[in-house]
Amino acid sequence: MHLPLLQDIIILLGFSVVIVFILQRLKLSSIIGFLFTGIIIGPYGLSLIEAIEEVEILSEIGVILLLFVIGMELSLKQLASIKKTIFIGGFLQVGLTVLVAGLIYYFLGYSWNESVFVGFLFSLSSTAIVLKTLQDRNEMTTPHGRNALAILLFQDIIVVPMMLVVPILADESSNPSLSILSLLLKSAVVVVIAILSARYIIPKLMHVVAKTNSKELFLLVTITLCFAIAFLTSEAGLSLALGAFLAGLIISESEYSHQATSIILPFRELFTSFFFVSIGMLLDLNFFLNNIEIVILLVALVFIAKCLITSIAIVTLKYPTRTVILTGLALFQVGEFAFILSKVGIEYGLLNAQTYQYFLSVSIVSMLLTPFVIIFSEKITHKFMEVTQKLGLNKSFYLKDDLGVPKDAEINNHLVIIGYGINGRNLAKAAKSSDIPHKVIELNAVTVRRESKNGVPIVFGDATQDHILKSVHLSSARAAVIAISDSKATKAIVKNIRSQSESLYLIVRTRYVTETSELIALGADEVIPEEFETSIQIFSRVLQNFLITEDDIERLIDIIRSDNYELFKNEKKRPKSFNLPNFPDFNITSLRINVDSNKLLGKSLKELKLRSEYGINILGINRKESLLQNIKPEEILKQNDILYVQGSPKDIDSFHKVIK
Repeated sequence: MHLPLLQDIIILLGFSVVIVFILQRLKLSSIIGFLFTGIIIGPYGLSLIEAIEEVEILSEIGVILLLFVIGMELSLKQLASIKKTIFIGGFLQVGLTVLVAGLIYYFLGYSWNESVFVGFLFSLSSTAIVLKTLQDRNEMTTPHGRNALAILLFQDIIVVPMMLVVPILADESSNPSLSILSLLLKSAVVVVIAILSARYIIPKLMHVVAKTNSKELFLLVTITLCFAIAFLTSEAGLSLALGAFLAGLIISESEYSHQATSIILPFRELFTSFFFVSIGMLLDLNFFLNNIEIVILLVALVFIAKCLITSIAIVTLKYPTRTVILTGLALFQVGEFAFILSKVGIEYGLLNAQTYQYFLSVSIVSMLLTPFVIIFSEKITHKFMEVTQKLGLNKSFYLKDDLGVPKDAEINNHLVIIGYGINGRNLAKAAKSSDIPHKVIELNAVTVRRESKNGVPIVFGDATQDHILKSVHLSSARAAVIAISDSKATKAIVKNIRSQSESLYLIVRTRYVTETSELIALGADEVIPEEFETSIQIFSRVLQNFLITEDDIERLIDIIRSDNYELFKNEKKRPKSFNLPNFPDFNITSLRINVDSNKLLGKSLKELKLRSEYGINILGINRKESLLQNIKPEEILKQNDILYVQGSPKDIDSFHKVIK
């Protein structure tokens, strides 16, 4: 049996793998790779894809899952806390862009309804590219990151009314007033249902499902909710995208949102790759090359106009100059929902073929440029502020204290406890009594609900999933303890933790002594075998009953521990990061230079500029069992040197990846 779609998927994924791999080596966004893949294999490139309509259907699933995850990563409380930025900043950005772009298009000789529609298209930015790039750069919690999120969220919401207004613009609505009233009524009903579901229905349903401990059932229920709500909103005359976002928002109000997000993410990544490939396939290369000068000029105009308009919106909210510029630079592109909207415009005759190709060319080029602009946005901002200061044009605005960030968004130097059994519970109590900030991960739904009501900072989720560890800010934690009974899961969690943090101090509880060696090899700093410690407790109680002195018992315990833990000393253990008691942010770590790297070896510390490049300081060097304490700038690093470095966990991780 010949399946054209299967053949096309293999071609699509095969090209994507090669192109994304090359771009990842260049540290460029995978989304750029998907766009290039679409351009190459599309009908205007090598024409390798036959089932274009089927690929577009898969891409629409990607949009649904994208909005679903965005909804799950937010909450009604978060939306309420940044409502001013969403509605004032978002409204100004979209409104001014529609006005400016519409007027320009109108003066070019087009009708007012076509001009308004083109304004709609250029007012939208790329949620997927901007948020992914900001997440990769750990800038989501910065002021400009939160502003970008708020405005993008407004755009994602406003695109639905835009779609519903298109028939009115095209004069295909028999009663415009009735259509608008119907739209408002439907939207109000949907919002009310979303709020009621988020508070009373979905949390109870998710709790019942989570109690079964069935990952398959949890996955099925999550995906069913997503598509069912999206389908219902679509049937009501609203969009699939809005329904998916509302579905995510509803689930976000339950304590199971992190786990739901973690199991959906792989599906989202797969289907959004289809979406961006399908966008690349739309670009007519001949048209682009024949009109490249005009396209570049239009991209420059869009860049300047959207940066200025977004900056004006943020200035109105009285943010400082730096935040204003960074937010403007982040949102200059034309986004993915504009492509969906453009298809509706073509269907109703509001967009001619030539304008559509110009739109596609400008949009795709602006999306390709986005990661580069965000990467260099700090330098661009710095240069701009230098110029404005010299001209006396720079103004300072006050920065708001409440930016709608959850209180634990900036948590760092904390303890992560995985598993809330007897060991995890006692450790959490000790941490609380000692005022040590901590987060708990637990996979028992009943325990999570009970302890969260008692004020325990506990998250429902599977720690083998990357997203769950990120939700407790593992990369900025000081230590983590794995206290679960599942041996296979423990090993997977150790690997997962080490993929996110090399310097974090990791303690693992295991049942058997025989598992100790493997866990240390995987990356654990300390392993506590339960059967061994239990045996010590048993014989010590027996000896006490025979009136053996406490000193003799302690001596025997030390001897037995020394003999049985000897295997620890022969293992190559991961360097640990130590903190001074009175200076919790002062991290000291020992790292060995293992690689024969021309980048580091044979060069002086002065040439390497380790402080400016990696943010670390070298306090001492252990070379051939000899400690060098008075480190001079002329000192040259050698292979197998053990460096005693100081810096933040994140900077130490980055440096360790270079030398290991």
